[in-house]
Amino acid sequence: MAEALKGNWDDPIYKQLAQRLDTVPNGYPATDSGVELKLLAKLFTPEEAALALKLTLTPESADQIAKRIGGDPQDLEVALSGMAERGLIHEKRRKEGVSYALIPFVVGIYELQLENMDEELARIFEEYYKEGFHKLLDLEPPVQRVIPVEQNVPGDTEVMPYELASELLGEAQSWGVMDCICRKQRKLIGEGCDHPMDVCMIFSRRPGTFDESRTIKAITKEEALEVLKRSEEAGLVHTVGNTQRGVYYVCNCCSCSCAILRGISEYGLLSATAPSSFMASVDEDLCTGCELCLERCQFNAIYVDDNLCHVDQRRCFGCGLCITTCPDEAISLISRPAAQMPVPPESMPDWMRDRAGLREIDPKQLEDVIGKLA
Repeated sequence: MAEALKGNWDDPIYKQLAQRLDTVPNGYPATDSGVELKLLAKLFTPEEAALALKLTLTPESADQIAKRIGGDPQDLEVALSGMAERGLIHEKRRKEGVSYALIPFVVGIYELQLENMDEELARIFEEYYKEGFHKLLDLEPPVQRVIPVEQNVPGDTEVMPYELASELLGEAQSWGVMDCICRKQRKLIGEGCDHPMDVCMIFSRRPGTFDESRTIKAITKEEALEVLKRSEEAGLVHTVGNTQRGVYYVCNCCSCSCAILRGISEYGLLSATAPSSFMASVDEDLCTGCELCLERCQFNAIYVDDNLCHVDQRRCFGCGLCITTCPDEAISLISRPAAQMPVPPESMPDWMRDRAGLREIDPKQLEDVIGKLA
């Protein structure tokens, strides 16, 4: 049985929290129906919403929060710890102690609801996706970017480390895999796909990060590389956070379930994700028009005309999946022209500044937070 809402969604505290989340550069747009408030009421009690409203993006200890907003530090610690356990806020553990911070709705709160995702939450999110969330996918810079299937990258091409999954995984000390929240959500509303579920990867530079997690299975680096290979074989697109530094996850996405790629397939929002530095190219002398690559492309970038495959370069995101299924070796990845070469923001603070400016959020309001995140 689905768990009921934790509060009345017309309680003003949920509107206040929604507005606060929308001031975060990632965004949380309002809707005419107010379904975004129902979504928060499903996740937060009114008391938890009020507490989240007082947090900042900068991690603070319970003592620091108590000095700022009042209250008993021990009571706050218990409340904050419980909220962090349910993925409502961020908990950061360091030698000097535990700290807590507000997190965006995406990437953040939503992705942490794997254990809490039931049919009711799935249906509320779907309603919000169609009414409001997809609008976030038409904003720059995108939340995520595509990285190519590594074996298909031309050997004589200089490739930036942030374009290579092996480089990203190689910098880590801990690796984990978890089920895809998007495929679980779609399955619960009867619109699931047949792509594998257990292929979302997360990694950390701290050893043992995922050893005690209930939702993330700790794996070795070798097993992480096998997850990448299994995802490629299933025709899934590798996407990562849209920065050069500080990347900590690899999502393996499909346009039938992924909230990001659905923005492209359902709404035609080509800005929903950033492309890789490559694009597919067809050798017409080798192509036999077998059409196997059409089924492989998640972006509808390949079409057949006069018994030859062609690439709509405007829709090609350079994932390289089409190459792995071509029996005639007629497709290859080539570098994009210099003018079209995407360069991700250097770090998350840079991404936040760029996004805040384009969303007309005063960047000065973020400077204190950004300085501490750098």
